[in-house]
Amino acid sequence: MFKILRKIPLNPTVTKMVIEAPLIARKAQAGQFVILRASDDGERIPLTIAGYDREQGTVDIIFQLVGATTMELNALNAGDSIPDFVGPLGRATEIAGLKKVAIVGGGVGCAIALPVAQALHEAGAVVHSVVGFRNRDLVILEDEFNACSDKVCMMTDDGSYGTKGLVTNALEQLITDGNVYDEVIAIGPVIMMKFVCQLTKKYNVKTVISMNPIMVDGTGMCGCCRLTVGGEVKFACVDGPDFDGHLVDFDEAMKRGAIYRDFEAAKREETCNLFKKEVK
Repeated sequence: MFKILRKIPLNPTVTKMVIEAPLIARKAQAGQFVILRASDDGERIPLTIAGYDREQGTVDIIFQLVGATTMELNALNAGDSIPDFVGPLGRATEIAGLKKVAIVGGGVGCAIALPVAQALHEAGAVVHSVVGFRNRDLVILEDEFNACSDKVCMMTDDGSYGTKGLVTNALEQLITDGNVYDEVIAIGPVIMMKFVCQLTKKYNVKTVISMNPIMVDGTGMCGCCRLTVGGEVKFACVDGPDFDGHLVDFDEAMKRGAIYRDFEAAKREETCNLFKKEVK
């Protein structure tokens, strides 16, 4: 069992938890993930490691309430325990040799982008962070990005905070202003990463993206997380989750990601009704 030490709401739909997991904390690196179950008979879901403290033996996870399992997980509180918490899984983000990098995060994807930005900052790289949200109420981790970035561009779709526009608007402005990046690292909704890659391809800037498809075992055996990269089949859990964004078949990835949408919606509704009955 893995004890929840702290539970912090970041906005109305996003929660941060600090989990006691010393063995995972000892080996964790930016870009890796864990697979957990919120209950003994629950489904397995992947969540990126949003932070870790080797001395304290803790691992941070940040998740959005989008489905039945994340709702079940959010029903737990500090002092409760998670039965299964496996990791670190996947390949760590490669940061060696990078001197100047643009980090692009969209929505809850910023929770994945943050530890990468922090690792680059600690390695001495110049970090420009572009983070985007739909509106002011959904902004998360602003102070943390400011602490590890040489420049932060805060974007909101409706202009209620920061600058109105998309992350691609801010990234293109940075590039045309004369910033030469060794690499752009984009993490967020698949459609956002697709358009970031279309932009960076135009300017011939290497771009790495982090994929988070449907996943079951996290060891490459189930094949659920397969995607096409450069015409070859890859598995996000063992070959990634980071890939060369200019080689990823985003349209295929989005189509595969929608396969269980109806089932997920029904399961979420079922879980909502269950929680309502328990409250009554």
